[in-house]
Amino acid sequence: MSILSIEATALLYLLAAVCFILALKGLSSPKTARRGNLIGAFGALVAVVTVFLSTELDNIALIIITIAIGSAIAAPVSRRVAMTQMPQLVALFNGVGGGAAALVAMLELTHVDDLGSVIAVAFTVLVGAVSFSGSVITFAKLQELMPTRPIVFPGGPVVMAVVAVASLASAVWLVVTGAPLAAYVLLGLGIVLGVLFVLPVGGADVPIVISLLNAFTGLTVAASGLVLGNTLLLVAGTLVGASGTILTRAMASAMGRSVAGILFGAFKGGSTAGSTAASDRPVRSSSAEDVAILLGYAQRVVVVPGYGLAVAQAQHTMAELASTLEAKGIEVVFGIHPVAGRMPGHMNVLLAEANVPYEALQEMDEVNPQFKTADVALVVGANDVVNPAAKTTPGSPIYGMPILDVASARQVVFLKRSMRPGFAGIENDLLFEPQTTLLFGDAKESLTKVLGAVKAL
Repeated sequence: MSILSIEATALLYLLAAVCFILALKGLSSPKTARRGNLIGAFGALVAVVTVFLSTELDNIALIIITIAIGSAIAAPVSRRVAMTQMPQLVALFNGVGGGAAALVAMLELTHVDDLGSVIAVAFTVLVGAVSFSGSVITFAKLQELMPTRPIVFPGGPVVMAVVAVASLASAVWLVVTGAPLAAYVLLGLGIVLGVLFVLPVGGADVPIVISLLNAFTGLTVAASGLVLGNTLLLVAGTLVGASGTILTRAMASAMGRSVAGILFGAFKGGSTAGSTAASDRPVRSSSAEDVAILLGYAQRVVVVPGYGLAVAQAQHTMAELASTLEAKGIEVVFGIHPVAGRMPGHMNVLLAEANVPYEALQEMDEVNPQFKTADVALVVGANDVVNPAAKTTPGSPIYGMPILDVASARQVVFLKRSMRPGFAGIENDLLFEPQTTLLFGDAKESLTKVLGAVKAL
């Protein structure tokens, strides 16, 4: 027998839904992201507790044991995961959500009898399966368990089209007959379609696909709400689906490409290739002491952080260097590209963790005009987001992508581990310009040496 009345259940679900909305609002800014995350977690807790108190559940002991096991696995993994691996974690969590929605829909198939609910089941099974398998592939690519470059094979578009048509046919079969066999066939085809959907995507495009698959999972959760008659699932899924769609479009815009071009560009050679071949062209390299002199006698420095900064866990050293320069009367700001790192906000969170003031973190449109008056642009671990090929080389994988105008600075200093290209797999001609100096090595070690030299000035 349920403890809560229908009215109390509705009010608690409303409270949880409001928490989810406030959480999304909070997550829109680094200043409020932590609070937004806590509000969202509280809303989820309210929702779960409400289910237990308002529903006559069978096998409660088994449910609690399962929750305990899942929590015992998820909590330590989430706490220990490095910031550089956060996109992989998001991909896995997203895939689990889509797979869970698909399985729940299949279990509910025998309990629904109206046409609308059966259509919702078919949609959830198909899209949830695509989200699950696609997310697993994105995880494998980002974790470098498989090649990050686009994987294409002869007849790939035809195979994908055939599987897509077969999936739709299976969905119609399921809706018309309600046969469990149709659901299993649809699940299998959806898993194959998800793999084929992500394989042609490579390089810097993978995080965009994670966002798109996140939107897919949200839609499956919303459809599950229709199947189960649960308003909160419908609201939460719609919020995730809408926010994921908006984020996908924003990321694609930041890359200067269409979503269709990102997903299917490899079939015509237009997707990022992810080459790792190092250039052998001569460049002007320097020592940490020389870089320290450039920085120490500058008036304005713009720092451009990238994924290399995150990999080296150099954010705290970078923050200390910025503070040291500011103590000498030098103005320091951070120019953040919308897709710096591997996901939007990646660099903001990383630098906020190192107590860099939010006011010093400036977005691309705000910081670009300042490069013309910057004495030094210090690029730490970034490459594609400052590559002039985005403006000058039609046919380049990144052509049309908005970039940070680092080339306008009087002096440019690149901190790089090697001459290997970024995710786009192309050379950065800015590395070979006369105003550019390179300091090779691990970003944290290089910054530590530069910091020591600046303090000694």
